[in-house]
Amino acid sequence: MRTYPFKQVDVFSTQPLKGNPLAVVLGADELDATRMAAFGNWTNLSETTFLLQPQDPRADYRVRIFTTSRELPFAGHPTLGSCHAWLQAGGQPKGEEIIQECGIGLVRIRRQGTQLAFIAPPLLRAGPVEAEVLERVRQALDLRPEEILDAQWVQNGVPWMALMLPSRARVLSLQPDYAQLAGLDVGVVAPWQAEDGDEAQFEVRAFIGGDGVPEDPATGSLNAGIARWLLSTGQAPARYVASQGTALGRSGRISVERVGDDIWIGGAVVTCIEGQVRL
Repeated sequence: MRTYPFKQVDVFSTQPLKGNPLAVVLGADELDATRMAAFGNWTNLSETTFLLQPQDPRADYRVRIFTTSRELPFAGHPTLGSCHAWLQAGGQPKGEEIIQECGIGLVRIRRQGTQLAFIAPPLLRAGPVEAEVLERVRQALDLRPEEILDAQWVQNGVPWMALMLPSRARVLSLQPDYAQLAGLDVGVVAPWQAEDGDEAQFEVRAFIGGDGVPEDPATGSLNAGIARWLLSTGQAPARYVASQGTALGRSGRISVERVGDDIWIGGAVVTCIEGQVRL
């Protein structure tokens, strides 16, 4: 066993304890995947990341991302949280943007004032959700058929599907049957109305059947997939804010901005814990 620098950060919030927590182990090149997975399970957070020296010379650092039960090739809040931890630990990017290496390849990250933002990766799977899968999800969420206005695959490393619902209130009222959702990653989204205020334009929730953290408080990968879907169909403006985590007592805010062909997914990150971990 040896000691590694460790940070626990809160992503998609300017207020500690109101976003999505992430555990980050720095300088983890000597750890093997079995030990990483065990620590990811032990933290009991939605994700734990391990920062390594890059293998691609174009990258500034490499990251491996673990949930409580599996390794992911990409995830959004771990991307921003890991970048924040790397910069805070003295990391210096080779260029104007920060380049992260992960399972899906290279991910571009930029600093936007007090926020960080990453390029939404291309969808690996898109299009309508199959009828039998959608029916299973409908029953698990106890939705009436007419309440599902649309449903699309928005897979970008995590196999997300996303459902459009009619209102923020309906999104927040959902009480999933996670046994029926086992093995599925399901996002729901609905537009805010005038009575909801103007702090955000959409409400999002993320349900992960079979995971140790069944509802994610604020999800970069899901919001990146939703953004590609909604922007391609004209259902969202070129710049908007998504609210997530409300049902969990959080106040996550995910910013989305289309610039040319790029879609940037951004948010604030704050450090809550700094220290060392023995692994």
